[in-house]
Amino acid sequence: MTRQFQRGHKAKISDLTPGTDLYVGVQIAGPGFGFDISCFGLDANEQLTDDRYFIFFNQPKSPEESIQQLGAQSGDTQSFRITLDRIPQSIRKLSFTATIDGSGTMSQVGPGYLRIVAGGEEVARYAFNGSEFTTERAVMIGDFYFKDVWRFAAVGQGFDGGLDALLKNFGGEVLEEQAPAL
Repeated sequence: MTRQFQRGHKAKISDLTPGTDLYVGVQIAGPGFGFDISCFGLDANEQLTDDRYFIFFNQPKSPEESIQQLGAQSGDTQSFRITLDRIPQSIRKLSFTATIDGSGTMSQVGPGYLRIVAGGEEVARYAFNGSEFTTERAVMIGDFYFKDVWRFAAVGQGFDGGLDALLKNFGGEVLEEQAPAL
C-alpha cells in the first residue's frame, strides 16, 4: 500500500519498506517546458563536498553506483536507483530537485510527484502542483537523509533561480563556459 505524503511529512525508510534498493521516480511537466531533474549527494552540513555526487544528465551515477540516474520510464519524467546500504558515510542527504530548463516558473507546472518503489511496489508518494509555487524556477522535491537511520522527507520547497543558484546553495561551483579565442 502506498503511503501518501504531504509537504513537511517525514518517515523512516524502514517504516515504508525493509528494502535498501529503491527506485525513485519523479514526474513533472509544464506547457512547453523542459526540466533538469537531479540528485545532490550532500554531506552532514548539507553541502556538495564531492562533485561526483551531483547526479544529473551529464553525470548519471556516483563512483560506487549507489546513486544512478535511469532516465524516463514507467510514466516518470526521470528516475533513479538508490542503494542505501552502498552510500558512503560521507553522504548524509540525497536531495531530489527539478529546475526549469528555459523560461517559465514553477507556478506553471501541472500536477507532479516523487514516488518511492521497493521490490516492484510503490511504497510512498509525494504529490505537488504549480499552485504551491510562485516565481521559483527550481524546486527541492524530496530528501532522503540519515539521522540514526535513513529517512524520507517530502520537501516541496520552491527555490528562486535555476540550476546554477541551486548548485551554489549546496556549495557547488558553477563552471562558466569559456568563450572561444578569437
